[in-house]
Amino acid sequence: MASNTAVPVITPLAHPEGSNLDFGATVTGVDIENLTDRDFAIIRTALFTHQVLVIKSQSHVSPRAQYELTQRFDPLAAPLYGHGNTDSGSVVSKSILHPDLKTIPHQPQVQVIGNGFVPAYEGLSKIHLRHPHHRTFHSTSIPASRDLTHTRFYRWHIDAALYGGVARAPPVVTTLLAVKVPKGRRQTCVYDDGTGDELDVPLGTTAFVSGYKMYDILSETQKAFARSTRVEYAPHPYVWMSSAKSRSTGLGLVSEGKEMPLEELPEIEEDKIQILPMCWRNPVTGKLALQVHPSAVRRLHLGDGTVVEDLKEVREIVYELQRPGIAPGLVYAHDWEEGDLVIFHNRGTLHSVVGAFAESEVRLFRQCNIAGSEFPMGPDELEEEKEGELVHAEQEEGVVEVTKQENPHGQRMRAVEVGVAA
Repeated sequence: MASNTAVPVITPLAHPEGSNLDFGATVTGVDIENLTDRDFAIIRTALFTHQVLVIKSQSHVSPRAQYELTQRFDPLAAPLYGHGNTDSGSVVSKSILHPDLKTIPHQPQVQVIGNGFVPAYEGLSKIHLRHPHHRTFHSTSIPASRDLTHTRFYRWHIDAALYGGVARAPPVVTTLLAVKVPKGRRQTCVYDDGTGDELDVPLGTTAFVSGYKMYDILSETQKAFARSTRVEYAPHPYVWMSSAKSRSTGLGLVSEGKEMPLEELPEIEEDKIQILPMCWRNPVTGKLALQVHPSAVRRLHLGDGTVVEDLKEVREIVYELQRPGIAPGLVYAHDWEEGDLVIFHNRGTLHSVVGAFAESEVRLFRQCNIAGSEFPMGPDELEEEKEGELVHAEQEEGVVEVTKQENPHGQRMRAVEVGVAA
């Protein structure tokens, strides 16, 4: 337990030589069960600066404390699980997410995820957990003979309902607590997209990429397009995509006409369809993240008023923008240890589960996110922004440094100019 006078220490992660990673940090000297306002303020600034925070040796943290920490990042948010209802009688029971979740009865905002059989945990008994496997979701799969040595990114995504209006705005953060972690081997994560890209990863890693880096490496023309484009997500997206299949990279779906027809979905309320900016602004640094859930996209609303309706074209445009950002040198694959508590900025990163487990390998995690109280800020929505400046904050012993950035507003372009054939 941290003392009352100790100040949390934020240390940037040491990444492998040759990688281009520039996000992630560890936090020490903090007591999550008795978190002071001062300590939380430091953690909040660190989270929005580093995007992924790792706090070691937190096995003692209760589901309630995990929920309270998560909710503290958005104190006006209602206590609703970020993806929506999880009971068997709800719409979500038909979605691709439902089989992967078990709700803790006494703290329904916290879910249990993992792999294997768990006799009892936090009021749940005889839990059969299923780690998502790429062969159930991808259009192609790794041969069975290589299943335990090779793996893929299952699905790059943002934790969000993406339907339900502002009452189901994307969560600000997600927290993950590792309760039980299988160890002992590593796997090769293959992209299988003709590039030869692959990445050595720990068994059962969670992979993260930075939406800020994804935006920063775009061409100036692509950046202008992204800043002026809004993304319309499918209604009931996880039901809509339930029969569709993913690309081998896990970055969006293959267009095969397998989406559920709109008339077969549960009732659609037009005012609950979410149309969000393609770029989301960081509330502390002011930086822009290219923040799109590629599997749930349905239409693109361009800056000149054009709406791209063709689903295959929509997906190709988004893929062209996002694929450089998941290159092996830009992926942080967290090597989980039991007791790790990871807080990640859900509005500034994309993440994916990774790995293929043997049936006997038990993985037990707690996940918490809650629907946001408001939609993310877009490129033009930073309060008190000065013309031509972005506020860039870097925490160093409580000091905030302000530096100038280039004007984020620029020329708008048509979809075909991104480099994707119409």
